[in-house]
Amino acid sequence: MATLYKISGCDDWAAARAAGVFVGAPVDLADGFIHFSTATQVAETAAKHFAGRDDLVLVALAAEPFGDRLRWEPSRGGALFPHLYGSFDPAAALRVDPLPLGPDGRHVFPELLP
Repeated sequence: MATLYKISGCDDWAAARAAGVFVGAPVDLADGFIHFSTATQVAETAAKHFAGRDDLVLVALAAEPFGDRLRWEPSRGGALFPHLYGSFDPAAALRVDPLPLGPDGRHVFPELLP
């Protein structure tokens, strides 16, 4: 099972849970797809796009149920990143973990699923 990761603001995730649908963060809506990362990409994503933020959660999701709505497209340096064209039910999350900042200012990740 391939696992995808979405970094989300706590408030955005709480709102999505209450609504029963995650449509994406403002950057996702602007780009027309939900940005995901793999286990090997997510720390760099956090450092590049969420530096200094301590109001985050890390959402883990199985890739397979998204079917052909999930596309692997080139991004940073040509690396393929998973992009979801559409929304998803927050209840599909395998787990949701806080993503705190460590003493060095970098995010502290839980053990990641592959």
